[in-house]
Amino acid sequence: MQLFSWGLIRWRRSGQNGTRVRARELTVAMKRWGSGKPSAAPWGVSDFKNLHVWHKAHALALHAHRVATGIRRSHDVSLRSQIIRAAMSIPANIVEGRRQESEREFARFLRIALNSGCELEYHLIVARDIGVMSEGDSSSLLREVIEVRKMIHGLLNKIGDPPRRPQTASPRPPV
Repeated sequence: MQLFSWGLIRWRRSGQNGTRVRARELTVAMKRWGSGKPSAAPWGVSDFKNLHVWHKAHALALHAHRVATGIRRSHDVSLRSQIIRAAMSIPANIVEGRRQESEREFARFLRIALNSGCELEYHLIVARDIGVMSEGDSSSLLREVIEVRKMIHGLLNKIGDPPRRPQTASPRPPV
């Protein structure tokens, strides 16, 4: 049986006539694309396409792009651009981090993706509050952003590098 992948759906060729039959969606645990060999990565993932969080982040980026391109007023062009850039940054950093040599470097890129998620959340709130994005689109995108950020936190915990909390400056002792 041969497997073919397009987007989020995996197809298998069956029968002698080669008809396509829809199989279940891609799973996190599937083997590395192309080689059929399992991952050599120490934290148990072989390819960014095998990460469920990447699929969610990619869907978020596409959804945010679709909604943001509806922002047409000339003085809101920079907000539209920032929404698109922040949304695209999340899956891009997951992809780039996945190709790093160590868990520590992978975690660094995941933290950058988290920061982009926070930035996107703020831009979506602003877009909703100034009236360039509908309440429905805004709430839908905000739910997706929060879900992706939770998944990134979970992945950071899984690889043993929990996200760092911002530290507040401690007051200096009197001299």
